[in-house]
Amino acid sequence: MKSLVTGAGGMVGSHMVEQLYYRGDEVIGVWHKNKKNVEQVEIPVKFVQCDIRYGQGIDHLIMDNLPNEIYHLAAQSYPTVSWINPSETMDVNVCGQIAVFEAIKKARKYVEPNYDPIVVVACSSAEYGETLNKLEGNEVYVKETAQLLPLHPYGVSKVAQDLLAFQYYMNEHIRCIRARIFNSTGTRKVNDVTSDFTKRAVLAERSGNHTLRVGNIDTRRAIMDQRDLVRALMLLAEKGKTGEVYNISSEHVYQMRDIITMIEEIVGFKFSIEVDPSLLRPTDERIIAGDVTRLKVATGWRQEISMEQTITDMLDYWRKVL
Repeated sequence: MKSLVTGAGGMVGSHMVEQLYYRGDEVIGVWHKNKKNVEQVEIPVKFVQCDIRYGQGIDHLIMDNLPNEIYHLAAQSYPTVSWINPSETMDVNVCGQIAVFEAIKKARKYVEPNYDPIVVVACSSAEYGETLNKLEGNEVYVKETAQLLPLHPYGVSKVAQDLLAFQYYMNEHIRCIRARIFNSTGTRKVNDVTSDFTKRAVLAERSGNHTLRVGNIDTRRAIMDQRDLVRALMLLAEKGKTGEVYNISSEHVYQMRDIITMIEEIVGFKFSIEVDPSLLRPTDERIIAGDVTRLKVATGWRQEISMEQTITDMLDYWRKVL
């Protein structure tokens, strides 16, 4: 089995290449900017630096290697950055995906007419946007059939990726799975609530300064460990229905205050909380959680790793790398 992972320099991608290697695959990891995570992968994975927006590089990788599985994870993945630079977000996410699918078409035209990989596209819960704020009563977990109403340029770019994947499936018969990924975290993650809070907790252990700057900690998020996410993506490549869309989400919903409490219990001290206006978003989903019935039925996936375990592992990670 040959597997290609775009965005291999990201948190999920760097762990995914490891798991594919341990499965026995011949793995190619494509990265662009984040070399730090690549350097932390200690197994002999083939890494290639490539800006996939410019087709020639990804063309050669796919035509020369004809991977059986392609995990398209490369993206500008931060909503806050997308407000600052919406054009680059759209360019990286939309044009990058087009380049991957066009490379498959070229491989069929010039190398192997019967080339038929499975492509798992990392879409996002950010596609649902305002729909999540319209959930009523006990309705918490959004289904794949819900209306897509993104609240930031990043979410819009992910809707575009989602629909592009469907279009290439319908018109070019490229087998693809659209994975709408909800909040995930773990070692090597940066710039999300859990990674920021665990990093600051380790710095507080060393400095004695227990002040924690926060944004909106009243929001609620279903957060899963990256290991559960990677396993779901691999199961979808194996068992998912091509052309279909699947939520990948934790079934456990946490208020951001809960994450702080868990960290405090593990490290053994309390934070002094300060709200930082610069960390507040112009708009924010009240709750983000996905219904994973479709994923479970198709693949048998179950969430296995507790948030307490994830936080413990992240604290240990920061203690080693800081």
